[in-house]
Amino acid sequence: MTVAYIGLGSNVGERTSFVRSAVEELNATEGIHVTATSSLYETSPIGGPPQRSFVNAVARIETTLEARALLEICKGIEQKLGRDTSGMRWGPRVIDLDIELYGDEKISEPDLEIPHPRLNQRRFVLIPLLEIDRDLTDPWGTRFADIVDDAEGDVELLEHF
Repeated sequence: MTVAYIGLGSNVGERTSFVRSAVEELNATEGIHVTATSSLYETSPIGGPPQRSFVNAVARIETTLEARALLEICKGIEQKLGRDTSGMRWGPRVIDLDIELYGDEKISEPDLEIPHPRLNQRRFVLIPLLEIDRDLTDPWGTRFADIVDDAEGDVELLEHF
């Protein structure tokens, strides 16, 4: 069993509903058990074109799936909930699921990088991550609580999950 953290975000349509539905889909998947979910946060978009703010959250899961299979599940949930992947990078999206951490693993492949390559720079991931586990570190031992103040983005508590 591996503990992993999935970042979730939406800035199209019923944003909170899409994030909640994605967590439900994760938990309904064989080999995945959601053990904690952060609150929902209203966050400013970083990069990309001018666009609506996001609703972001993080889910902690326990999984028997390998990282590659977990990525495929996340992409499948995005597709099921209506994400259009033909749009521009960092543009508006119905739902986005990113594997932020997968145990203590470090993976660097063309379409899979763990920890997520911009995790340390994104307050919209770090704040919900720290809500779940205040003492969490990356695989190199850096405490996320020590770097969150240097990360980008405005983050406001929207509602509890």
